[in-house]
Amino acid sequence: MTLTRRVISGMAVSGAIKLLSLSSHVTSMHRSSAILYRQMSTEAQNVATRLKSSGLLRSQALIAGKWTEAYDKKVIEVTNPATGDVVANVPCMGVRETNDAISAAHEAFSTWSKTTAAERSKCLRKWYDLLIANKEELGQLITLEQGKPLKEAIGEVSYGAAFIEFFSEEAKRVYGEIIPTPLSDRRLFVLKQPVGVVGVITPWNFPLAMITRKVGPALASGCTVVIKPSELTPLTALAAAELSIQAGIPPGAVNVVMGNATEIGDALLASSEVRKITFTGSTAVGKKLMAGAANTVKRVSLELGGNAPCIIFDDADLDVAVKGALGSKFRNSGQTCVCANRILVQEGIYEEFASAFSNAVQNLQVGDGFADGIVQGPLINEAGLQKVETFVQDAISKGAKVLIGGRRHRLGMTFYEPTVMTNIKSEMLLSRCK
Repeated sequence: MTLTRRVISGMAVSGAIKLLSLSSHVTSMHRSSAILYRQMSTEAQNVATRLKSSGLLRSQALIAGKWTEAYDKKVIEVTNPATGDVVANVPCMGVRETNDAISAAHEAFSTWSKTTAAERSKCLRKWYDLLIANKEELGQLITLEQGKPLKEAIGEVSYGAAFIEFFSEEAKRVYGEIIPTPLSDRRLFVLKQPVGVVGVITPWNFPLAMITRKVGPALASGCTVVIKPSELTPLTALAAAELSIQAGIPPGAVNVVMGNATEIGDALLASSEVRKITFTGSTAVGKKLMAGAANTVKRVSLELGGNAPCIIFDDADLDVAVKGALGSKFRNSGQTCVCANRILVQEGIYEEFASAFSNAVQNLQVGDGFADGIVQGPLINEAGLQKVETFVQDAISKGAKVLIGGRRHRLGMTFYEPTVMTNIKSEMLLSRCK
């Protein structure tokens, strides 16, 4: 009984000491966070200034080879998710501006489609060379407006530029076919021809690579494009468009508009001059685009959402499994088209994997993408942060257990702690989100 009292008393005293220490620690954390925020903001502003000087930080739309504002002069603020600072104001466009861009692309199509494959190849190769020559600056721009770590952003530039390199070669290999016929005096042959103007709608998570992957094949085959980047990350698209001009791709072949997503999308769908829509994004929007494209019988290419699992079996090499799952799930803070949505682990290795994976996640460095050693940047915006919070709270309310993280990061803004949860059930949002 005496021992019990002493232990309880000891815990109380120890608790009081820890509480005082924690209060001091919290004050120190707040002070450190404020210093980090000022450092992040200053660094980002310095990067933005350098990019403006280089001519790659464009803040106007590109229509018919001219940089232009919205008719009503409305603008959208493009913010740095790590600091909340406004990087630039870009035009908030709608139907009129989109129709202008479509007309420009349609007019340019009459000449671009008639250039030889070799000429188109040379332009695309030059564009690739310029993307690579400016990969540091483009990477900085991606980090500035999207938030991913700089090393990862520069990797995206190399990845995205590779699409242009690939299709610069494929432009020369758009072959036709000779088809055997049942009649001896007939010959059947197939010619491949460009379809016309292509509407390109891209997401914010890969602001360069999603554009080059769509625009590369379109230009290589002789099509012209109207690009609608995400209003959250339009600056990388505009920088890429600037480099396409420098590469000799003619005015009107590449157009970029941004702003009211619904109006721009409706204009692209309604126009009979737009012959194809290519889109990466949510399944819900993809369905609307497919339905809208039916009225003018447009071709449609869609890369939509899913609910892909990463599956770990009992006989897995634990180190390889942890490394693979980490790279899949936490790349770009989980904000990629190809991230695993959930990790399914066989019972025999479950506890061991959960422990090793949690330890690895706990060591992930979170912070501003311009800082050394950072592998986890902020989420794209407040809505994205609230979505994560909703999923976590829903899971906890239904019996899930948080092993690591589970709350907003002390850095504030849209930073969230890398999180691992177990005891996930099929009825939880975490299990069925798309």
